[in-house]
Formats: sequence, C-alpha cells, structure tokens
Amino acid sequence: MKIKTNYGKKLTNKLIGRIIIVTIIYTVIFVVTWIVARFICGLFLWYPQNLLYNALTAIAYSAPNLLLIWLVGFIIIVIVCLRKTLFYIDLIVDASGKLTSTSEELIKLPNDLNEVEKRMNQIKQVATYNAKLAKENEQRKNDLIVYLAHDIKTPLTSMIGYLSLLDEVKDMPKKQKEKYTKVALEKSYKLEDLINELFDIARFNSEKIILDKEELNLNMMIEQIVDDFYPILKELNKKITIIKNEPIILLGDSDKLARVFSNIIKNAVNYSLDSSNITIEITKVDNFANIIISNKGKKISEDKLNKIFEKFYRVDSSRTTKTGGSGLGLAIAKEIVELHGGIVSATSDEKYTKFYIKLPI
Repeated sequence: MKIKTNYGKKLTNKLIGRIIIVTIIYTVIFVVTWIVARFICGLFLWYPQNLLYNALTAIAYSAPNLLLIWLVGFIIIVIVCLRKTLFYIDLIVDASGKLTSTSEELIKLPNDLNEVEKRMNQIKQVATYNAKLAKENEQRKNDLIVYLAHDIKTPLTSMIGYLSLLDEVKDMPKKQKEKYTKVALEKSYKLEDLINELFDIARFNSEKIILDKEELNLNMMIEQIVDDFYPILKELNKKITIIKNEPIILLGDSDKLARVFSNIIKNAVNYSLDSSNITIEITKVDNFANIIISNKGKKISEDKLNKIFEKFYRVDSSRTTKTGGSGLGLAIAKEIVELHGGIVSATSDEKYTKFYIKLPI
C-alpha cells in the first residue's frame, strides 16, 4: 500500500507558522515592556543616581541594546520551536519501528501528529493483513504439497503393482491383461494430473503472467471450451446451456482467457449437483462483456466465498473427493481477468452459485 503524503512540508509550514505567531506575541510583549520601562524611567527622573534608573535608561533609550535583547528572545523562540519539531520527528522515527511489529496495538502520537498517526496505522494494518495472508498462503501451499505427495504415491503404487503382475505373469489371460493395462493407464493419467498441479504451484509462484492480446470471438471461444467438457458432462449426466445474443469481439489473450473460462466451468461442473444443468449467459452492456456462469449446488458460506479467489484456497479441503484441486484455478482466473482490466466475483445462495466475469471490449 503506497500512501502519498507531503507531511514534511506541512510540518515545516507549521513550524514556520508557530515561530511567526510566537514572535509576534513576543514582539508585542517586548514593545509593551519597553513602553512601561520608559514610563518607569520618567518616574525615577528625580533619582539620577539610582541603579534601577540607570539600568532602565541604558535599555529603554539605547536602540542597539533593545535590538540585542529582542534578538536573544527571538533565538530562544526558534530553539524552543525547533526542539518541539525535532521531538515530533523522534516520535515518528520511534513509531515507525512499530510498523513491522506483529502486535496489533495501534500507534499513538500527540494530537499535532494525528494525520501521521492515522496513516501509520493504515500502513500497519495493511502490513499485518498482508503478513497474515502470506502466512496462510504458505501454510496452504505446504499442506497442499504434502497432500499431493501422498496422492501421487497412491496411483504410483497401483501402477507398479499392476505392471509388476503383467511383467511376472507371462501367460496371463488376454482379458485380464487388458483389464490390468487399462487400470495402469488410468492411474498414470491421474498421476499426470497431480504432477501438473505441482507444476501449476511452481509456475504461479515464479512466473509473471504476460498477455499477448489479439481480437477474438468470445462466444465462439466459450462454445469450444464447453465442447471440451462433453465427455465429463456425459459421464456425470450433466449439461451446459449457453445463452447468447450478438457475437462479442474483444481484445484479449485467447489462451489466457480460455484458461479463465475453463477453470471456472470446471469448478461449476465439479461442485454442481448430480444430473443438473449449468448455465452460461453472455451479454454485452455498454463497452463490457458480461459472462455469468451459474450452477445448482450447495451454498458456499460467506467466509469461504470471500476467500474463494485466494491462491491455494479450496472450498472442499477434503482430499478424498474428486473435486480436490490445487486451489489455484480461481486465483489464476482472477489474476488474468484483472490483467485484462476486468472484474470477477461470485455469489452463492441455497439454490445457485454464480460466477460473474466482466471484461472490457
């Protein structure tokens, strides 16, 4: 969080203003004192040998002495004001050390530094939130790697077992051999998916997403992505309905946007009810393309919905389900959409979970 401020200039102006005001007050008091001294000199006019009279006349009727006394007073004023300002700077420096503190205690400064106190507390709160979020993400990533490592071992063990049988039993019946070969192949596909998840984790942490924009037909892209899901939809007895009007042409990275819609549609397929219908509505409003992907499923609680686009976050934390992924799909989708200048959000109630994607045309 970057906060622009010109408080140094404000502090300087406040210092100068304080010096000017105090100097004016001091000068007024000085002049009044001088007038009183002249008056007293008039009273002691009959006592020329009086020491008080001589001291007062030496001051009251001597311009250099008056100027010297005023100047000494002015220097004292400047020093006192500077000391106060330097004291404020010391307080700010001391308070800045608390910005990196893990304590949630707010920074307290004098009333004159209310603006600095407010901004420093804003920075501290954002820093604390970011540190907490980074810690949570790191913990999620570590847990995920442990889960993936465990999950990789399961299909690998099965593959080794079936391939060992195929290798050892030379005269195995053809039907049984085909069955074992098929199981070993399915396990190898599962192993590939898990390894790809590990690569996704590594890429998301190390690579910066760079867009290669071109004109593309949004309606056609989504239709092609839906076609890729046909085998899965048939197996789960689900279907996807696309509601569209006019063709929408926009400038974007086709590969990256395809990944966005693929990730969100995959999420809708995995978490929708059995034998249900998933709806994709594509509309054009002003200079934006609005896509709503909705599915029937269990309601996602508000606290989970707020974290659904965070990396490594999984709504279903159980690794025993087929829906368990790396928790990166929606986080990557959000980053790509925002790089295109768009917005992605989600809502969920007792009937539907909906994802809203808004992209500039």
